[in-house]
Amino acid sequence: MDFLTKVWAKEAATTTEKPPLEAPIPVEAKKNAPTEDQEKNIPPKETKDWGYDLYPERRGESFKPKWTRVLFGMEGQENIDRFKCEQNVYWCVKNGPLVKLMMGALKSSGCPIDLRRHISCEVCDPSVTGGYDPTLNQIVVCQNMAKNKSMVHGVLTHEMIHMFDYCNNELDFRNVDHLACTEIRAANLAHCSFLSAMFQGDASPFNIKEAHQNCVKSKALASVLAVRNISKEDAIAAVERVFPKCYADLEPIGRRIRRNSTDQQKAYMEAPMYGYDVY
Repeated sequence: MDFLTKVWAKEAATTTEKPPLEAPIPVEAKKNAPTEDQEKNIPPKETKDWGYDLYPERRGESFKPKWTRVLFGMEGQENIDRFKCEQNVYWCVKNGPLVKLMMGALKSSGCPIDLRRHISCEVCDPSVTGGYDPTLNQIVVCQNMAKNKSMVHGVLTHEMIHMFDYCNNELDFRNVDHLACTEIRAANLAHCSFLSAMFQGDASPFNIKEAHQNCVKSKALASVLAVRNISKEDAIAAVERVFPKCYADLEPIGRRIRRNSTDQQKAYMEAPMYGYDVY
């Protein structure tokens, strides 16, 4: 049994399901069922892209803080948060080894980044720290969640890998296999290490060899489920289906980054050897 299937089976065995208050409508039925607007003969609005509910400002909405949260200092400083976020983005572009590497690789691939055009600090759903908008070819840094340089560096590296795949590999984010592949690559190159796998519960001192792969699968699965309204079985199948090929693809970083090591600096210095500009 594959790792993800084992984890899912374990979760299902320990979860007591409560009967729903009303019968759920299948996803396909939801798509075909008439909406209130259609029933009232109101012209349908343009269909929203998947995952955009996590990024309200992507839909033209402005964030409105609640007075109760403003009272306790939890909201109401969005302009200050945006300024700090933009400061952290600028610092990472100038000093972050992996961000500088990715910007050079994107420039060499014909997709240079303009900070004013391609990176945006916004208020997001608390479940995410960043995202990539392929429609606008823009990276979103969640100013309310990514609060320090380290987090912003991780978000930028992760999302720039998606941007790199979109630029070079004709990535179609609506294809679940494509989505699973780019999430595997981002987790593989930007996040997972033995230490992070231990924190997730995907590793122990007795299975070090598989720890990194299991961490990558877990992160990729969580990312796919966050932005696509598909069953967990379908998401697991997609991750397992593309994992061998996508896990082996280390472009453009060239190596898996170990935590508390000099791997980031080494990857940056090795970039010209692979034909990428040094930013």
